[in-house]
Amino acid sequence: MKKIFVFLFVSFTFVVSAQKKQVTLENIWKEYKFYPKTINGLKSMNDGIHFTKINKNEKGQFLNKYSFESGQLIDSIVSSSDLNIIIDSYEFSENEQKIIFATETESIYRYSSKSIFYVYDLNSKKIEKVSNDKIMYASLSPKGDKIAYAYNNNLFVKNLSSGNTKKITEDGKINHILNGLSDWVYEEEFGLVKSFSWSPLGDKIAFYKFDESNVVQFSMDFFKQELYPSQYIFKYPKAGEDNSSVNIHVHNLKNGRTSKISFDKEYEYLPRMGWTKNNNQLFAFGMNRLQNELDFCLINTNSNQSKVLFSESDKYYIDIHDNTTFLDDKSHFIWTSEKSGYNHLYLVSLNDGKMHKITSGNFEVTDYYGKSVDNKLFFSSTEDGPINRSIYNVNIDGSEKTKISKKIGVNDPVFSKGMKYFINSHSDANTPPFITINDSKGKQIRVLEDNSDLQKSMQEYELSTKEFFSFKTSENIELNAWMIKPSNFDKNKKYPVFMFLYGGPGSQQVMNNWGWFNYFWYQHLAQNGYIVVCVDNRGTGGRGAEFKKMTYQQLGKYETIDQIEANKYLATLPYVDSNRIGIQGWSYGGYMSSLAITKGADYFKMAIAVAPVTNWRYYDNIYTERYMRTPQENSDGYDDNSPIFHVDSLKGSYLLIHGTGDDNVHVQNTYEMVNALVKANKQFDLFIYPDKNHGIYGGNTRLHLYKLMTNFIKDNL
Repeated sequence: MKKIFVFLFVSFTFVVSAQKKQVTLENIWKEYKFYPKTINGLKSMNDGIHFTKINKNEKGQFLNKYSFESGQLIDSIVSSSDLNIIIDSYEFSENEQKIIFATETESIYRYSSKSIFYVYDLNSKKIEKVSNDKIMYASLSPKGDKIAYAYNNNLFVKNLSSGNTKKITEDGKINHILNGLSDWVYEEEFGLVKSFSWSPLGDKIAFYKFDESNVVQFSMDFFKQELYPSQYIFKYPKAGEDNSSVNIHVHNLKNGRTSKISFDKEYEYLPRMGWTKNNNQLFAFGMNRLQNELDFCLINTNSNQSKVLFSESDKYYIDIHDNTTFLDDKSHFIWTSEKSGYNHLYLVSLNDGKMHKITSGNFEVTDYYGKSVDNKLFFSSTEDGPINRSIYNVNIDGSEKTKISKKIGVNDPVFSKGMKYFINSHSDANTPPFITINDSKGKQIRVLEDNSDLQKSMQEYELSTKEFFSFKTSENIELNAWMIKPSNFDKNKKYPVFMFLYGGPGSQQVMNNWGWFNYFWYQHLAQNGYIVVCVDNRGTGGRGAEFKKMTYQQLGKYETIDQIEANKYLATLPYVDSNRIGIQGWSYGGYMSSLAITKGADYFKMAIAVAPVTNWRYYDNIYTERYMRTPQENSDGYDDNSPIFHVDSLKGSYLLIHGTGDDNVHVQNTYEMVNALVKANKQFDLFIYPDKNHGIYGGNTRLHLYKLMTNFIKDNL
């Protein structure tokens, strides 16, 4: 009996140890078990051979200086205990003699925030509080002797020697006039947040003035477990509605005068402004309302007059970028444009606006990183295929282009000043970030983080490989996709398919990179017997301007056709249950999943829409009109592809989810969809997260959300 018992025990333990674990939602959203280690907050110093980073231990935070080459600690510059604050962020002055620290930071919208700021003098070791109030975008002058900031919609400059503070503007008023900061729609759609800039010598400040007087107010109720809800009111210009009136001003600190810049014509948008290498010269982008014409303007700040250096136009629209690098010769700058059909680098003359093409070919330059002292430009592109990103350098004349990244997948570099080193985060579809320091030729110097612990942990779980594939639609359009099959996949069985999408203009979900939290949610679904698929429809990025922009004036039409085509293709696979194909998306993806379950009601059994746009008339005008023109010009384009007008077709199971505190895609979209569904006598499911914004997170919220969606999938697919 004893021998038999031992044998049974050994056999049992062998089976248990060999069996791999299942991914749970708690693993993902409560324990954050699969969160990879990253390297954040590194800032290159002016010499390009050292960097700074905040480190934390039980004694506090330490701002340390390291060598790129060796990784050795060179100096501990200052600690949070020395400063007597908790450091949220920091920035050196241009001469690296002073540091500005932010603490007690509060987020406002997606990018904006306000903080308590301090200035630390590296020579005297003294720290000074900038203001007792929480202020925005505190910025040291080039010499570090002054600091500019925005507060209560006005612009201020504090002299750090005398301690005197000067109020540059007087007319700032909430929901009316903004000086030195941008309105909601410029922040969200143009990425313009800090809206002022020091001149190279620090004797002038150029700033935006937004007049929101004619913009209609939008309000949101916040409940916060109080007896009465509070109301938040802000200006939000919806499609076809009035924008802020925007002007650029220059304040001269020497004579105290503020002057308004004069342009030769009226521009609806001024999405970018900044200084060239010349202390008396600004540049600005001027655009029409349809965003298909762009003037590159040069501004003489002595006369406050402007001239158009060159113009670009597009039959569809022009995307705004920050790839404007002025060269030390003060005669040229680097520019990117899609005018050839693919995004490429150009060298532009500041004298006459003539352009010399630096890169060319049927690929996209996806990011431009900068120029080295020996006139090499560094960029990433899709030359290894639209799902990959590789890093290259090229001479400024376009010669000797060289690939400097070694691995296929997505490479995401951060370069040192002068481009001598770069920190590269590489990942692929099934491998978490592998982070290295490399020299300018791509040679790996050392590994910063290999995420070996996460990879070892992943081996304990029953995970399937994400596989890429492509297929052709009935219109002979080739679409890229990926698939995750159940780990115990049997080609002789039929499986339900869960499709995920985003699908918006220029976006990509089919990328050979790490999928973060959703990667493990899809693994969880695969472990529960679902095939998970994602398809990038027409209108997405990485494949040239024509593929991206062909959805112009008809958002939702061709994207829906392509997702239905994907459904049809999947249904032909012998291991797919064609009667059990569902779809889910968030934001633009929620819009698309809503169209799939209505316009594609004969094909999709289930859909989940999180924070969806349901009619583009409800969304902001900069984003919407870029792709759709105004509702007054393109009424049919707005309504023909609004899921609100297709609810009569609904057959399958439909779940709507939204946060009431969503300042981006307002919950109005979901409520109007609810009204249409009720009017059509259609049954559906609805879940509302009070006070949650577009991201729907905080505490147990994400875990709750993903349990909600997972249960809905299991019950209805």
